[in-house]
Amino acid sequence: MAIRVKARSGESVEQMLRRFKKLCEKEGLTKDIKRKEFYEKPSERRRRAQRKAFNRRIKTDFIAAGGGSGGGGGGGRNERAS
Repeated sequence: MAIRVKARSGESVEQMLRRFKKLCEKEGLTKDIKRKEFYEKPSERRRRAQRKAFNRRIKTDFIAAGGGSGGGGGGGRNERAS
């Protein structure tokens, strides 16, 4: 997975570096590097994967149930009771 950035005509080094960073982020390299920066125990890795799957399941169930339509009286903390 080699990321190559060719200099465009009249492009400064700073602009080229900015494009390179965007490409790295798009490929997921920066996220992967941050994740591998410190050792993560296998049990923690499994727990994180389970949490991610659970949140994904909740989100799809919420959308399938017709939630997220906005508006409406949710009765949140900031609402005043009359």
